[in-house]
Amino acid sequence: MNQKRPNIVLIVSDDHGYADRSALGTPGVSTPALDRLAAEGVTFSDAYVTAPICSPSRAGLIAGQYQQRWGGLWFDSAEIGDVDTIAEQLGAAGYATGYFGKVHYGTETEKDRGAPPGHGFDESFYGLAGQSMGRLHYRHHSAEAVETYGDAAEAMGVQPFWSGTEPAEFDGFTTDEIADRAMDFIERHQDEPFFAMVAFNAVHNFCWQLPDEEREARGLPDFADWNPGASEYLDWYDGAISPNLPDGRAFYVAQLELMDRAIGRILGQLDDAGLADDTIVVYLTDNGGSHCNYGDNGTLRGSKYTLWEGGIRVPFLVRWPGVSAPGVTIDAPVSALDLAPTFAAAAAVSPVPDTDGRDLRAVLEGAKAEERVLHWDCGWQWAVRHGDWKLSWFDAADPTAAYIRSVEHTEPGDGLMLCDLAKDRSEQHDVAAEHPGIVESLLSQHQRWRAEVGLPTPGPA
Repeated sequence: MNQKRPNIVLIVSDDHGYADRSALGTPGVSTPALDRLAAEGVTFSDAYVTAPICSPSRAGLIAGQYQQRWGGLWFDSAEIGDVDTIAEQLGAAGYATGYFGKVHYGTETEKDRGAPPGHGFDESFYGLAGQSMGRLHYRHHSAEAVETYGDAAEAMGVQPFWSGTEPAEFDGFTTDEIADRAMDFIERHQDEPFFAMVAFNAVHNFCWQLPDEEREARGLPDFADWNPGASEYLDWYDGAISPNLPDGRAFYVAQLELMDRAIGRILGQLDDAGLADDTIVVYLTDNGGSHCNYGDNGTLRGSKYTLWEGGIRVPFLVRWPGVSAPGVTIDAPVSALDLAPTFAAAAAVSPVPDTDGRDLRAVLEGAKAEERVLHWDCGWQWAVRHGDWKLSWFDAADPTAAYIRSVEHTEPGDGLMLCDLAKDRSEQHDVAAEHPGIVESLLSQHQRWRAEVGLPTPGPA
């Protein structure tokens, strides 16, 4: 790798199950592009996001700070915050910055800070998923589609995308459109350092919205997007997801494989342009796989919405030529918080004050990772990991817990639980009674953290 500051391509997917990569041997899944990244770079097996749902997780990632510092606990409180984002830091250092894909930090409009033009991106092509119940349609984004879908338009996410602060209508496969726009940006900025954030909607529901030719080639049936007779959206949604969607897993895998194909096109472009050796490529997803959307988290317990490992431990791949050794797996706990300081250091700029992340370069080069403590807190559930110990707490009676049981078909847990992840990665055995000192230590650490980030203390226990 030469001495120029590296380009950076950050790829973020949506709801990708932890086990859903062919490199892990999961049957029926083919992800050659992600497998290539893993073979040419580092796989972090114990990588986490800061929340089990997209909005607060994405806010923490882009800022490099726990989103709880500005009150981001759940959908209703997750905004982007005022700290300089990755894009603002890199833009100030002379990088061209571009954002392409899904945006969901809150309920922002195209004029708010949560939209890419408001937090440091020079160029952008994006869908505001916060205006459409968290999703973007995979095929339609136009004023005509909004009129056609009528009352269902908001729920189905068919609104036009945005280019900067102007509407950008299109009809075509959203995954490919996002990749095309990102590749155009890379081509136009290949002679200067660039930061491209590529945020796919895949594999978020609704997975049956495939291109006709792809669906037919896979022998999958055609489903209507909306049941006009449904009195309420949630009633219809609950009947359309697991376990009630025929071929649901096949639809999910199709969306995953088409996203992987798009990622492969981006990697191929970097190769063809002679940029691969000068570009950091990172892939991760925003939270754990969703059971109701047919994601597979392997042996990890739980899913999206929960603080079990299946809700917060994610695929995390880093290819940094000249820094990361090829084909290495690192089991040290790392966080999406680490991307901001890692990118800042790579660009030779100072990270934001009070960053909660760590520069990963030394670990990527083979150094032993320093011990650290990681925290999660949604108000009604929290967790803390220190070393191999993880202490979790859930309020089973909270209305949010009841909601995700009934609609998302996943179980968040009940009460306090201590696990030794080295022996019990699947979190099946509560050993709190056997280790009261560790429980007390982790509880104290989490209460101190809550005070530091401005949450009420003491925390629930």
